[in-house]
Amino acid sequence: MVELDLTADLQQQVAQAYRTKTPLNICAGNTKAFYGRQATGQKLDVSGHSGILSYEPSELVLTARAGTPLTHIEAALSAHGQMLAFEPPHWGNAATIGGTLACNLSGPRRVYTGSARDFLLGCHVLNGQADLLHFGGEVMKNVAGYDAARLMAGAMGTLGVLLDVSLKVLPMPLHKLTLVQTGICAADALVKMNELAGKALPLSASAWVNGDLYLRFSGAASTIAAVKQNLAGDALAEDEAFWLAIRELQHGFFEGELPLWRIALPQVAVQPEVAGDWLIEWGGAQRWLRSDAPAELIRAQVAALGGHAAILHGGDRTGEIFQPLSAGVALLHQRLKLAFDPARILNPRRMYENL
Repeated sequence: MVELDLTADLQQQVAQAYRTKTPLNICAGNTKAFYGRQATGQKLDVSGHSGILSYEPSELVLTARAGTPLTHIEAALSAHGQMLAFEPPHWGNAATIGGTLACNLSGPRRVYTGSARDFLLGCHVLNGQADLLHFGGEVMKNVAGYDAARLMAGAMGTLGVLLDVSLKVLPMPLHKLTLVQTGICAADALVKMNELAGKALPLSASAWVNGDLYLRFSGAASTIAAVKQNLAGDALAEDEAFWLAIRELQHGFFEGELPLWRIALPQVAVQPEVAGDWLIEWGGAQRWLRSDAPAELIRAQVAALGGHAAILHGGDRTGEIFQPLSAGVALLHQRLKLAFDPARILNPRRMYENL
């Protein structure tokens, strides 16, 4: 009954907004408020829509309401030796699973295990007309029809209000080791990361910062012992703290006044020729840049290498935050928006001006 009441209350609010064409700003913990374009509209607070609905450790599946704090989910999983394999950033103590999936946020393990989107099995959402929709399911073998559930991951609430989500979870690795190789330039670090990714090694995170290459391995004790014996590098004693600082943007690199760019590139792409301070993650697939170079220059350089760039901190949040879309992709986005939210009331312009 409580669950129905929670859903019905949100459904009423969305229905009223649809009738009056009132824009809604969907939020819960608000830890991602700085991400994307500046939020507008009447607040739709989903933080009360919280709680783990079901968790079957033997099935590796968890279902929770979207307003459930990440800390609650991670504690429940940890008690059974399991984890969210995409190692989500929190970016604040009040982070929720709904906000994490809406932004499709993944941490250091992303390129070696998969993204948040990859672990989303199904969800219930309210569309912009307050219709209750169910996509996907709560089992691994769920491939019938179009995978609309995963559209919600990364849509930043522009297509629907997430109500609950079902996720695949994984066992925690029993052992881990972070090796540090010092005095390595960015180009050599990229080569090394890609070489190691092609080998049968339990690589679970990689980062290059300030001339040092950090490589994390996770797995069985015998495998980790073999890695320590055969690979160069010094073991990092405080590796938990290091990867947490990278994940939560608390490392010293992320401090400063210059704009912070989050850049996605093919892992094998060379470094863009943009002056500034760089931090490389995900085997080269995610690169952070602190620079006051013009946005047009950064985006042109990145696009030429097959990637895209977004301003995370320091930009004009009423302007373009994400890489501009091509005409064809923009049209696809607009058609999806029209199908799910014809009155354009859900997080309007949070991603792009015309969405």
